[in-house]
Amino acid sequence: MKSALPPSVVAVGRVLPPHFVPQEQLIAALRELWATRHFNLERLEELHRNVRVGGRHLALPLDVYPSLVTFQQRNDAWLESAQALGEQVTRTALDAAGLGPGDVEHLFFATVTGIATPSIDARLVNRMGMRTDVRRTPIFGLGCVAGAAGLARAADALRAFPSHRALLLCVELCSLTLQREDLSIPNIIASGLFGDGAAAVVLEGAEVAHTVRGPRVVASRSVFYPDTERIMGWDVVDTGFKVVLDARVPQLVREHLPGNVDAFLAEHRLTRRDIRHWVAHTGGPRVLEAFQEALALPEGALARSWDSLRHVGNLSSASVLFVLGELLEAGEAREGDFGLVLAMGPGFCAELVLLRW
Repeated sequence: MKSALPPSVVAVGRVLPPHFVPQEQLIAALRELWATRHFNLERLEELHRNVRVGGRHLALPLDVYPSLVTFQQRNDAWLESAQALGEQVTRTALDAAGLGPGDVEHLFFATVTGIATPSIDARLVNRMGMRTDVRRTPIFGLGCVAGAAGLARAADALRAFPSHRALLLCVELCSLTLQREDLSIPNIIASGLFGDGAAAVVLEGAEVAHTVRGPRVVASRSVFYPDTERIMGWDVVDTGFKVVLDARVPQLVREHLPGNVDAFLAEHRLTRRDIRHWVAHTGGPRVLEAFQEALALPEGALARSWDSLRHVGNLSSASVLFVLGELLEAGEAREGDFGLVLAMGPGFCAELVLLRW
C-alpha cells in the first residue's frame, strides 16, 4: 500500500574543489588575454566585478587552464575531476545520514558542464561499491534548475517506492567550460559568475525507519515557458560549450514567477506569507533582486543565497542545494515550518519544491 507521508530529506553534502582564487586574481589572469582582443579593458573588468562574487573554487590550479585548448582536453579534465569530487561529496552526504553506498536504491546525477557515457553515476557505482540493482537517472541539460528538479524527481521516485532511499548528486565544473576567446558580454558575465562545486542530497521514503530526518518534500511544480530556448543554455562549438545568456532573465522572473508561486501554493492552501524559508538558486545579482522584488519577500529572506553567491559564485545545479544545506546546518527550521526551493534554468523553465519540517 502506498504511504500517505511524503519522502524526507535526510542529509545534504557540499564539497568545493581545493583551488580557491579571489576574483581580482582571476581578473588579472584574464586581463592580458583581454588586452590583446578588446579596446575597452575597463568595461570588461567592470562586467566581471558587477556579478558581486568575491572568489571561486576551481577544479584545477589556475596555471593549468591555459593548456586546455580543445573540447576533448577540457572534457577529459572534467571527467577526472567530476569523479573525484562526486565521490567525495557522496561519501560526505551518506556519512552525515549514517548510511553507506549500498543503502541507496535510486541514484540521480545532474550536470551541465561535461559529458560522459557511461555517465559519472555509473563510474561511481564501480568506485564506491554501490549495489548493482541501483536505479540510475543521469540528467543533462537542465543547468541551474537541475538541483531543484532533481530533488523533485528523487522525491517522486520515493513516493512510488516508499521503502527505498535515493541520492541526488550534482557536480558542476563551470571553469572547464570557459571560452577564453569569446569576449561577448554573456561570456564575460559567465566568466565572472560561475564557479565549481558539488552537492549531494540523501532522501528516504516514508516507510524507511531512520532517526535522522529533515524536511519532507510535500510537492513540486515544473513550469515551462514556451518559445524561450535562447534565453539560457549552450551552443556547442569546436572548443566546447559556449554560453547562451539573455539579459531578459530578470524580466521573465518578474513577469511569471509571482503567478507561478501563488498558484502552486494555493493548491496546498498556502500563500507566500506561510513560507518561512526561501531556498533560491544563486542566479546572479539581477536574478536574486528580481526574486526578492517580484515575490515581495521580507528583508533578509534570501540572505543565504546572497552569501553563497558572494563566497563561491553560481554553482549551476549545485547552487540551490548549497543554500538548502546551509539552511539545514543552521538548525533554524522548526517543526511545522514551510520552505520553498526555487530555481530557473534552460528551457526556459522554473522548478518549485515545497518543504515542510
